[in-house]
Amino acid sequence: MLVIRLQRVGRKGHAQFRVVVQDSRRTPTSGKIVAQIGTYNPHTKELKLEKDRTQHYLDHGAQPSDRVVLLLQKEGIKLPSWVKAPAKQSGTIRNPEKLRRNQPKEEPVADVPVGETVAEEVSAEEVAPVAEESAAESIVEKAA
Repeated sequence: MLVIRLQRVGRKGHAQFRVVVQDSRRTPTSGKIVAQIGTYNPHTKELKLEKDRTQHYLDHGAQPSDRVVLLLQKEGIKLPSWVKAPAKQSGTIRNPEKLRRNQPKEEPVADVPVGETVAEEVSAEEVAPVAEESAAESIVEKAA
């Protein structure tokens, strides 16, 4: 059985596709194709097809992939009645509250000049009595 599918070509990160007719048992990367009937550039949305050859293969039973069906419909090629357009996918977002655009805006922190910072130095002697008092209070509360 023949299929009409996209075959990826182009450099890394800049894909372009050939529209090819191929045996369904082969992978698109195998290179063994029956015919190349067009090209598609997804960056510019440019599609070049040989419409008469495409129509010929469709009339003789070649099955187009879902993406190719959409491209053929845009190009205005008449599809056989047995070709079904792919169902439109729902675009639901799983956790919209986690999106960065839905987070509250953070207020910018004012920069403090380096010379004006005041660091309070606390000695260990001053901290120790406070810690002992809080420990004593917590013991009394537990006993009560």
